[in-house]
Amino acid sequence: MHEKRAHSRLPLKLEVTCKTEGGATIPGQTRDISVGGAYIESPEVPAFGTKVSVELHSPGANGMLLPGIVRWTKPDGFGVQFQLLGARETHLLAELLRR
Repeated sequence: MHEKRAHSRLPLKLEVTCKTEGGATIPGQTRDISVGGAYIESPEVPAFGTKVSVELHSPGANGMLLPGIVRWTKPDGFGVQFQLLGARETHLLAELLRR
C-alpha cells in the first residue's frame, strides 16, 4: 500500500480536546501525530468532513488550538488533517516530535 501522507507520523500519546464548528467538545488522545495531522482515539467520532480545532494538553501548548478537518473515521477514533498552521503551532509540533 502506498503512503499518501506528506509528513510521517510518529507515535505520541497526548491528551486532546477537539472542538467542532457546531460547538461539540470531544475528548481524546493522539495515537500518532505529525505537522500534517493526527490520529485521535476517542469513543466519540465526528463525521467525515467535520471541521475541528484540536487543543493539545501538553506543557508549552498553553491551550493552543490546531485547526483541522476529519479525513477518515474508525469506530475507535478519527484522522485529522491539520489546516493552515501558523509559525507558533508548527514550532510547537516540531518540538513535541523532536522529544
